[in-house]
Amino acid sequence: AAAAVGVSHLVQSTRAGAMAGFGLAGIVLIALILKYPFFEFGPRYAAATGLSLVEGYRKVGRWALWLYLAITLSTSLVVQVAVVLFTSFLIKLAFGLEWAVPVVAAVLCAVCAGILAAGRFAVLDRVVKVIMALLAASTLIAASMTLGRADFGTLRMWPAGTFDNAASLAFVLALVGWMPSAIDISVWSSLWTLAKDRTTGERASAAPVLLDFRIGYIGTGVLAFAFLTLGATVMFGSGHQFSPRGTEFSAQLIGLYTETLGAWTRPIVFTAILTTMFSTTLTVIDGFPRAIDRGLRVAFVDPDGTSGYAGIGRAYWSAVAVLCLLTVLVLAVFPGSLTTMVDFATIVSFLTAPILGYLNLRAVTSPTVPAEQRPGRSLRVLSWTGLIVLGGFAVVYVVGRLTAGY
Repeated sequence: AAAAVGVSHLVQSTRAGAMAGFGLAGIVLIALILKYPFFEFGPRYAAATGLSLVEGYRKVGRWALWLYLAITLSTSLVVQVAVVLFTSFLIKLAFGLEWAVPVVAAVLCAVCAGILAAGRFAVLDRVVKVIMALLAASTLIAASMTLGRADFGTLRMWPAGTFDNAASLAFVLALVGWMPSAIDISVWSSLWTLAKDRTTGERASAAPVLLDFRIGYIGTGVLAFAFLTLGATVMFGSGHQFSPRGTEFSAQLIGLYTETLGAWTRPIVFTAILTTMFSTTLTVIDGFPRAIDRGLRVAFVDPDGTSGYAGIGRAYWSAVAVLCLLTVLVLAVFPGSLTTMVDFATIVSFLTAPILGYLNLRAVTSPTVPAEQRPGRSLRVLSWTGLIVLGGFAVVYVVGRLTAGY
């Protein structure tokens, strides 16, 4: 949940409400339903086998492992840049800093790396629970206080005019791409499940692991609609639009809360939103290197994928360093607008979603997983439905861009 509730909610869900009222609520609901199985398969596979999805991909075939590594290595920087960029803007606004964004990003990455070096998973696990509780409380209170002014006449299961122009379709796909997050997180979830087993000294059974996941997933869905409600009730039809510039967008986002809850809540809101994006940054800076480290280990050290090793090695810290350095470099050379950077990252995640979803389905239905732990018929049907829908829209978007000559 801490990895998911971040840019997708604070930026994309709120923008969706501001742009279309409740017209995109159906899209959010459809995304949450269709992508659910692929996220659940991560902790399900780890609990059933004592291995991560990375080993699961290897057991599907070497092609599956290398395909996953190729996607991860090619998308990790894009995703991390978008997350760090937004968090850096919030830090500048919160503390009134005049520092350049790359400088703030460098300090942010260094702090996150320091926390991970000092406490590893145990600190990560404790910190994000407190942060999520704080954000959930403030967001749900703010959203509930605006319901009196909500215009539910805009509510749609499917927005009109989605295919009328490339811009509207692109935003819908960008919204779905990180709703509730990129499917990459399913691999991270499997790795975090194993990491938690190491901290407790015992392997958790499937029931508590899946319950833990479902609570988090439902929570991300509720918060997605809460942020959409804030955008729809405070911004939609007001004549105001969110700025693509990061600092201005951040100020407008804080304004949504303070206008609803009162100016006295500004410090509380700042704390909630800033710590939420910090937790997202922390999980992203940990998640991609953890997945890269495990992927390279399975590819070169444990090709059979049977060791169940749940720690981290040199490749993890090398990936942390390289991704952080490249993030700062990209922000220095290509500053760009916040919304453009976010839309690009989320569309990339949308286009890779069907591939990762298919790999997850193949892994969790393989002979490696005991028959009683495999997903049931309804979950498999939902998985194939999601693959067809997500894959179909990905093809439509790519063909549309190619025919339009980009």
